[in-house]
Amino acid sequence: MQLRYNYRAYPDASQRRALANAFGCARVVWNDCLRDRKEAHAAGLPYVKSAELSRLRITQAKRTEERAWLADVSAVVLQQSLRDLDTAYKNFFDSLEGKRQGRKAGPPRYKSKKDTRQSIRLNTNAFSLTENGMVYVAKVGNLKVKWSRRLPAAPTSLTVTKDSCGRYFLSFVVDTEPDILPGLETDAGLDLGLSVFAVLSDGTKIDSPRFLRRAEKKLKRLQRELSRKAKGSKNRAKARIRVARQHAKVADRRRDWHHKVSTQIIRDNQAVYVEDLAVSGLGRTRLAKSVYDAGWSVFVGMLEYKAALHGRTFARVDRAFPSSQVCSACGFRDGPKPLHVREWTCKECGTVHDRDHNAARNVLFEGRRIVATGRVETLNACGVPVRRAHVPAQRVEAGSPRKGQTTQAGIPGLQTREHVKSPSRRTSSCPRPAALHAAWPLFWRANGGSGSR
Repeated sequence: MQLRYNYRAYPDASQRRALANAFGCARVVWNDCLRDRKEAHAAGLPYVKSAELSRLRITQAKRTEERAWLADVSAVVLQQSLRDLDTAYKNFFDSLEGKRQGRKAGPPRYKSKKDTRQSIRLNTNAFSLTENGMVYVAKVGNLKVKWSRRLPAAPTSLTVTKDSCGRYFLSFVVDTEPDILPGLETDAGLDLGLSVFAVLSDGTKIDSPRFLRRAEKKLKRLQRELSRKAKGSKNRAKARIRVARQHAKVADRRRDWHHKVSTQIIRDNQAVYVEDLAVSGLGRTRLAKSVYDAGWSVFVGMLEYKAALHGRTFARVDRAFPSSQVCSACGFRDGPKPLHVREWTCKECGTVHDRDHNAARNVLFEGRRIVATGRVETLNACGVPVRRAHVPAQRVEAGSPRKGQTTQAGIPGLQTREHVKSPSRRTSSCPRPAALHAAWPLFWRANGGSGSR
């Protein structure tokens, strides 16, 4: 099982310049290789292989006057940038063929030096953990890190990231074993909402903190100050950073709250069932700000990966299931109801229902039925997980081989261990035949062909 651990880094002035140089070189290699493949495709030429791009755009480019500065950074940074481009193309092709689950992936795009997020990726040949608690990065130096928890194993990959407000983070990918919790007899169904963040099937209600709404007044003031600054001025750059920092605080508070709530739910229940909501569709309505402020997708993703990590059962109930229309007492379907109806009485048995609590109970019953039919992985009679789903690291980063590992597992003196976030799995979508027909030349050339179909 792969997990990602993030830590805050504090590089000095010279290290910040070295990292900025590395970000720029990785971006140039990405754009050069992407341009070569786009031009080859436009000219009807075969798909340019990675070995050819590595020779032209990295090895030979270092010997030219225009790209001589590529030698100032670690060669691992440049090679990993090319590998990331290969991964982006593979995701695009797999999405067109229907092999890749989740939302349809588009073709790779050019990167800009004005992007708010810059990053480089390294394998174990270009970084190591030192005895004094620092992280050595090739051609950057020893970075000071704020260790908030201990690494459970030696990391296989490192991503150095600079966010929009100028903060630096080190993200380690580690291979670790599942942390199975003691078995319980309880399970829970969750109904997510806006007025109340979540209602559990036992009647427990979790209030929505509304982090964005609470910070909206200060954000409006900072945004007005930013709009008054002249474009291109230093004052505008300072005002932009102030706005970005405020947004980062809101995101950090929401993420921390999601982690605490999701961990508590997973620890208290052997099985958790959640309705699969169409968040992207609700994000195009008048409720968009409240929907994204709640962060349903991130929260459900946390529940899913923590359930796999701790040996719990997790299932998604289809969004077409009428959880708000069915009476949880007798099963009578009473028809659709507008959102302002928060309480209703069943016409068949006369039971008075709270809308959210009734929906949570129906999600619980449907989740149990899904597990009983064997559509999701669960525990056997001995408490051993059966076909437990693999939990990947964020952004599907596989890391590097651990043969000849020189890094250390953890930092001396730190004994705490916390959970980290992993990406959620989404339902697969089948591509349209027209999209496959239009993308046929790409697949043809990717397999070594040339010319048209």
